[in-house]
Amino acid sequence: MSDSKLSIPGLRLKEITVRGILLGVLITFVFTAANVYIGLKVAFTFATSIPAAVISMAVLSVFRNSSILENNIVQTMASAAGTLSAMVFVLPGLVIVGWWNGFPFWTVFALCATGGVLGVLFTIPLRRAMVTNSSLPYPEGVAAAEVLEVGHMISPDAKGETRVGLKAVIFGTLASLIVAILQATRLMSTELRSVFRVGPAATSFTMSFSLALLGAGYLVGLSVGVAMLLGLAIAWLAAVPALTLSIPQNGAPLATYVGHIWYHNVRFIGAGAIGVAALWTLLKLIAPVLRGIAATVRASRQSKTATDDRDRDLSPRWIVGLTVVCLTVAAILLNTFLGGTPFAGNASSLTASILPFVVIGGFAVAAVTGYMAGLIGASNSPISGVGILAILICATLLVALVHPSAANTQPLVAFALFTTAIVFAMATISNDNLQDLKTGQILGATPRAQQIALIIGVVAGALVIPPVLNLLNQANGFAGATRPENAIGAALSAPQANLIATLARGVIDQHLDWGMIGIGGAIGLALVVLDELLGYRKLMRLPPLAIGMGIYLPMAVTMPVVIGAVLGHIYDRWSAKPRDGRRGRTPEQSRRLAVLMSSGMIVGESVFGVFYAGMIVATGKAWPLGIIHQGFGPAAAIGWMVFAMMILELGGWLARRART
Repeated sequence: MSDSKLSIPGLRLKEITVRGILLGVLITFVFTAANVYIGLKVAFTFATSIPAAVISMAVLSVFRNSSILENNIVQTMASAAGTLSAMVFVLPGLVIVGWWNGFPFWTVFALCATGGVLGVLFTIPLRRAMVTNSSLPYPEGVAAAEVLEVGHMISPDAKGETRVGLKAVIFGTLASLIVAILQATRLMSTELRSVFRVGPAATSFTMSFSLALLGAGYLVGLSVGVAMLLGLAIAWLAAVPALTLSIPQNGAPLATYVGHIWYHNVRFIGAGAIGVAALWTLLKLIAPVLRGIAATVRASRQSKTATDDRDRDLSPRWIVGLTVVCLTVAAILLNTFLGGTPFAGNASSLTASILPFVVIGGFAVAAVTGYMAGLIGASNSPISGVGILAILICATLLVALVHPSAANTQPLVAFALFTTAIVFAMATISNDNLQDLKTGQILGATPRAQQIALIIGVVAGALVIPPVLNLLNQANGFAGATRPENAIGAALSAPQANLIATLARGVIDQHLDWGMIGIGGAIGLALVVLDELLGYRKLMRLPPLAIGMGIYLPMAVTMPVVIGAVLGHIYDRWSAKPRDGRRGRTPEQSRRLAVLMSSGMIVGESVFGVFYAGMIVATGKAWPLGIIHQGFGPAAAIGWMVFAMMILELGGWLARRART
């Protein structure tokens, strides 16, 4: 197996190999499943390139002829898991609006694969301007290249760092797995919940004992964490108490009353703030993106042929051929979808009318998201803002084309979501492709090889998304949707899918709560001004999009993210201090270890969540591992204790490795 190389003309030795593809597909399967679960829980997906690179180097190091370019191909494939899985921000909306009862495998697979491949193809013309001849920082692409370069140094210290990095992933995975299993037995509670009155007003405090969310907090960083904390304060210290003074309780239990106010009122304030913040972010990018496209045109004129493998993309023939195939599949998907609606009689004309939105919108999205990834990284890129803008444009176009009535509102909302899902798939992969190509540029990889690898990664991820979504829907269901008859576990919040479905319904049937959305929009404008002033003063920024998410997401989900961001900042500050003359890792090495451990924490809990959903479906029990009776008194205290002990143990492990 060690010399099994694919024979692809023009590709250099040991860049694409059978063993590398098999390993990349396996990692993509696992990380996609994990990201689908965490995305439905917290509206966040984690970047998979760096943990995939470390795992690849550790596994392929048993082969004496493994190379840095081979490992780069593995991480390129696996990076699709961290981006294509963001489809859970849209697809569950079709269940939430009541159009689908589940996720038809071939339809969802074809949709994800088609949109993802188009995302790769549409960013190829942008590569020279936005990667080769660009000053964009590409923080995650550069970080992945550094990890691969360190792992392939000859020195024993470099090999040792790779081994320690793999241990960090494994240790974080095991820790979150242990906590998840203890929660499944009901020995420890999953969250702390308290509802209380403050004078005549009322509010609530909730926090889940989730190491996955804690790890997510480290990955998003202090700025986003503090911004989300400000969003929590706006929601739970201002909006909820204020509304409890004006909305009657009518005899409802206090917890139900407070939760109803947040879900049906305050959440729309967050939606308004998110919408304004997303629009502002995209407006700021118009000029840089237009400059980037112009630079691409100039670069293509200067170099129509490339003699160096390091500047060779997929051939124009392949790009055009694959684009035609993908757009044909997209047209068939749209036409078939309409065949089951009241619009079946004019399905062809409606498909022909909406397909230009897919093509033009898809290429515009590719440019915007590619630039955003180059500027701030794929993980921090406000991809959800692209989804919000896409659904608003698509729904508005459909209203103009069809003039909906009460009889066809639901199918039109469903078609808007389905069409947006194709465009959103392009956005997710465009957000990733240029980042990967930056890693390859630093390492001297072949762009064409990486583009082929990412297409394989897209197909692998698309194979995983529908069965995992079906499993989680059967076991848990989604908040806001009619629960499946056999669903037993706690419903997953699916916050982004709920938001996008709500916007689609609101535009088409014109029943949005514009009062609360308007308040949120005004708050969003104020937050944009605040953030720009902080940037002007060179102080810590407070991203308005993150503040809006803090208002919109449940506190139980957001609070661990905030804690993780604060603890991560403390660790980073500590690791950057001098070592009193003692030898230790550099701050960059210490941060890489923390990133790997955080990724492991997310993977452990998320993969167990998917596995546990399978157990719920197989056994028909809400708590198949529940050996402790419901309402076990000490569960909350044990939850606090175990959660704190795990944080201390994980932090201590990182601190000890940072000193050696």
